[in-house]
Amino acid sequence: MMRIAVIGECMVEMAPVDGGLYRMGFAGDTFNTAWHLRRLLDEQHQINYVTAIGDDATSTRMRDFIAASGIGVDHVQRLPGASPGLYLIGQEQGDRVFSYWRSHSAARRLADDEAALARALEGAALVYLSGITLAILTPEARVRLWAVIAASGARVCFDPNIRPRLWDSAEQCRDVLSDAAARSWCVLPSFGDEQALFGDDTPEATLARYRQAGAEVVVVKDAENPVLMDVAGHRCQVAPPMLAGGVVDATGAGDAFNAGWIAAYLSGQDPQAAAHQANAHAAKVLRVAGALLTS
Repeated sequence: MMRIAVIGECMVEMAPVDGGLYRMGFAGDTFNTAWHLRRLLDEQHQINYVTAIGDDATSTRMRDFIAASGIGVDHVQRLPGASPGLYLIGQEQGDRVFSYWRSHSAARRLADDEAALARALEGAALVYLSGITLAILTPEARVRLWAVIAASGARVCFDPNIRPRLWDSAEQCRDVLSDAAARSWCVLPSFGDEQALFGDDTPEATLARYRQAGAEVVVVKDAENPVLMDVAGHRCQVAPPMLAGGVVDATGAGDAFNAGWIAAYLSGQDPQAAAHQANAHAAKVLRVAGALLTS
């Protein structure tokens, strides 16, 4: 059995429904990927979510939802007096907009207890985390997190998932993400975000930069353009499928792509086949509202 530890923040999602009301759900970049991994991998792969939540009723509902999704919750820390972060989805000129309340999220303390974190990663073959995971932690907590990951011996799969508002400065963001790439086996960047932060001219420049940083595998997503990959020096690209009917909602499509690629690659498919599966899975998410496939 392969153990996969997914580290990050699951949030309360308030999504609009008819009548001006809101429906409460749970989502978040790394959790979305864990949710899709559980559906794409067989039971020989154990998916555990590593985070911190509060001891309030909403945190209990979140933990129950994670468990009901088939994802391990043994290492979801419960912090007395804390609560999860929340985001609300709105509409502005026909587009979805997001408002966040996460500055006091319990997940910001997921790496405060080094011993608990070490137990969570014990026996893990793969650790998945994102730039958002790193952004919500203090510098000291990031040091603890990387020390525990290194001690575990697990390979790291990392999505930079750049969110400038979560960082003190662009320089800090660049430094932390570059350091993370140097510690990672696989990096899964999105070209548009990388171009804005690092000034990359092309997806090839993004790929080269992360390969130079030390990542063995780099998979560059580029919206409707071909996926560009380099796996241990072997480069290829795969065009996405035509999306009949257009995009309903792009939320979580990158998270679904990551899960599709990781699941296919871990199942023994070659990089091109893995990218085809990842594109197909992301396309399913693009056709529905929300980050998860509920049917």
